[in-house]
Amino acid sequence: MSKAARSLFVFALYLFGLGIFLLIAPNRFLSIFGVAKTHEVWLRLAGVLILYVGTYYVLAARYELTPIFWASLPVRFSLILFFVAFVAFDYVKAIAILFGAVDAVGAAWTLLALRSEAAVAWSGPPSEGS
Repeated sequence: MSKAARSLFVFALYLFGLGIFLLIAPNRFLSIFGVAKTHEVWLRLAGVLILYVGTYYVLAARYELTPIFWASLPVRFSLILFFVAFVAFDYVKAIAILFGAVDAVGAAWTLLALRSEAAVAWSGPPSEGS
């Protein structure tokens, strides 16, 4: 498994944990953000969708689907912007930015791994002494 694939795989594990948490204890999750309890199904549905995205990331990592690695970057980097906006509009507590930061750090890891692997791929053939 390449470094970029490993980064996406680890991120998928995070998504699995988050998705399961939303399915099992959605109101506990809401309390982290200072949002009132709900009995609506939408948060559990979000948990299911997060689990599905995690499944796609596991498959992308397993099969080295580099275009998916690249496509995930703007999505994962942008989440922090949404959380900052939600905090600015007083929809949630500032702790929400931490969740966006996890996505941004994971995306940065993937980006660095992709760039590192691209540099190795373009470095040319090994010298005779290698």
